[in-house]
Order: sequence, then C-alpha cells, then structure tokens
Amino acid sequence: MTKENRSLQKKEPLADRRELREGLRAGLPIGIGYFAVAFSLGIAARNAGMTVLQGFMTSILCNASAGQYAFFTQVAAGASLLEVAVMTLITNARYLLMSCALSQRLAPGTAIRHRLLLGTDVTDEIFGISVARPGFLNPWYAYGAMLASAPFWAAGTAAGILAGSLLPARIVSGLSVALYGMFLAVIIPPARTNRVVGACILAGFAASGLADRLPLLDRISVSNRTLVLTVVIAAAAALLFPVKEDTYE
Repeated sequence: MTKENRSLQKKEPLADRRELREGLRAGLPIGIGYFAVAFSLGIAARNAGMTVLQGFMTSILCNASAGQYAFFTQVAAGASLLEVAVMTLITNARYLLMSCALSQRLAPGTAIRHRLLLGTDVTDEIFGISVARPGFLNPWYAYGAMLASAPFWAAGTAAGILAGSLLPARIVSGLSVALYGMFLAVIIPPARTNRVVGACILAGFAASGLADRLPLLDRISVSNRTLVLTVVIAAAAALLFPVKEDTYE
C-alpha cells in the first residue's frame, strides 16, 4: 500500500465524522419542530387506541406525518391490513422519488449499504437539507440529521398520546401546520439562489391549486395529485434544465 493510499484512508473517517457532526447540528432544530408536530399526531394515535409504546414504535419505524395520520385513521376505522398497506404506500409514494433524487447526489462509488440505509428515513426536511448540500452527498451527513431528528418525532408521538384529548382544539390545529412551516424554511433559501428551483416551486404551487379546481383532476386524491405533479414538473425541469455531469465534481 502506498503512502498516498494510507493517507486517503485516514482522511475518509475524519471526513465522515465531520459530516456526521454537521448532520447532527442541522437535524437538531428539525427534531425540535418534529416534536411539536408529532405531539398532535399522538392525539390521533390515542383516538385509534394506541398505547404509548405502540405510538412510539410506530413513529420510530415510520417517520412520516401524512402516512401515519392515514394509518391511525384507518386503524380507528377498523380497516383491513391490505387497505392500510395500500393507503400507506400511496401516501408515502413521494419518498420513493426523494430517495431516487438523493441516490443521484451520491458519489458513484458509494457502497450499497449506504444507499439502503439512506432510504430508511427520508423525510421532507432531511431530503431538503441533504439535497441542498454542495458537491456529492456524504451519507454520514444524512445519518447525523436522522439521528438528531427521529427520536424527537417518536418522543413527540408518545407525549401526544399521554396528553390525549386534554389539549384545546385551537392548539392542536396550530401544531398541525408546523411541519409545513418548517418545509417552507427548507425550500426558500435554495429558491432564492437558484432560479430553476424557484420556478419549479412556483409551478408546483400553481399546478396544485389548479388541479384542485379543474374537472376530473379534482376527483383524484391529494396524495396521487401530488405524486403526478411532482413527476411531471421534475421531468420537465430535468429535460429543460439538465444538470451537467461535472456539476458535483
């Protein structure tokens, strides 16, 4: 082994630890926001008959607000396992697109284990901060964000179950929109520096509003409309404004 190879092996763990620390710092404020939002999710879990442990385990294994809301609602309604599985797949389908997008940001030689682990906890916010990283994405940055934020989501759900219906309705309503406020905070900075990103965001807002009012399209579920619009707008942006291969070099 040459000195150059030994030097590279020493630098890689140092870089991974640095990325992990940066991910932990970036994920902490996301986690704090998650706790507040998951608190209201815990109320829905309690209405579905979930215990504190069941709610905690559900959130630690499925970190997805819309998917979990749909799951708890179906459990409360006595839906079958097949119905729950199909609804969860449809509701969380956007994460498949996000995972595919993140896979394109990884260095070509990234090990398959990192690619698989990275897809286990792709949320809107973690995707936002990860895809905005300059250069190739180091998986350890995403791991740090996950480690810092996921426990807050699970703990918030458990705390919400404990509090249950004691919270006033107006507080529950306010907490339910906190996640969307955080997402806006994630997408606005890159939109201000990249006109293509900004145009895609505006196109998404406009198309979503039109689809809610146009005949036939207004009959499609919100989750399916979101999926279709995401694919169409992303594909159009990729065709009209392709990213050069050396952009992330």
